[in-house]
Amino acid sequence: MTLAELRQPFLDHLAGERGLAELTLTSYGRILADDINALAGLRVEQPEQLTLAVLERLLVSWRSRGLGDASLALRLAAWRTFCQYLIRENWLDDNPASQLKAPRKAKRLPKNLDVDSITQLLRLPVDDPLAIRDSAMMELLYGSGLRLAELVALDVDAIHTRHRELRVLGKGNKTRIVPYGRFAAEALERWLPIRAQWLGGRLDELALFISQRQQRIHPRTVQQRLNYWGQQQGLKGTLHPHKLRHSFASHMLESSGDLRAVQELLGHANLSTTQVYTHLDFQHLAKVYDGAHPRARKKKT
Repeated sequence: MTLAELRQPFLDHLAGERGLAELTLTSYGRILADDINALAGLRVEQPEQLTLAVLERLLVSWRSRGLGDASLALRLAAWRTFCQYLIRENWLDDNPASQLKAPRKAKRLPKNLDVDSITQLLRLPVDDPLAIRDSAMMELLYGSGLRLAELVALDVDAIHTRHRELRVLGKGNKTRIVPYGRFAAEALERWLPIRAQWLGGRLDELALFISQRQQRIHPRTVQQRLNYWGQQQGLKGTLHPHKLRHSFASHMLESSGDLRAVQELLGHANLSTTQVYTHLDFQHLAKVYDGAHPRARKKKT
């Protein structure tokens, strides 16, 4: 039997024995019909003619057509499954498609806010208790690069006001000390009296940020409040806590160029995470390298 003749029995097998979704069956059928027709033009029509070289040639043709990573991955999945079926039916001895790697899906990074947008966002009213609390939260998210979970978990005794430092419990229950700036300090000074007023003398609640119900603020509430202020202040798109953390990392790296320091401030275990996270400007790094490395410096004239 030819590849074209084996395609329908393969699809019947998927539908009957494996119970694949109708959309997957339709996609696999269309992909195989398209590719088997292309292979026929190369006189590759028999199952035993399917080799790694033949499938690599198919992969090159997919790329030349400008197919995206998701489409390439789907086509490879169709051929892997088809070849596995051919092995089962004794038409093939091994699966050449298993040696082809699907392209990794590009990691999407959140867009950071520029400094002007941050300034616009953080101009909150100073006569509204909720706005004062939200201002303090946002100042710490941006000013110290905190994760949402780290912000919510902060207790009052985590603040060292004299040195403007926070004791943060990060991922893996690892504690780190991070600084916060003048604006965050002023925002906290405005918030702490309101917090005490909301608690009405209670001493059993240790959370730095609380709701009006006198409980530790919920992560979802923080997300909602940030998005609310993003809309109120005229920012485009959805504002979420991670965007402020990402902005902190990007602005710190742009200003200092010190990747290791940014890694420590963010609480990243691996430097590679920080490199991806902060949109490294390769031209900037190359410039630093040219100016700093002994073997890269230009001769003085």
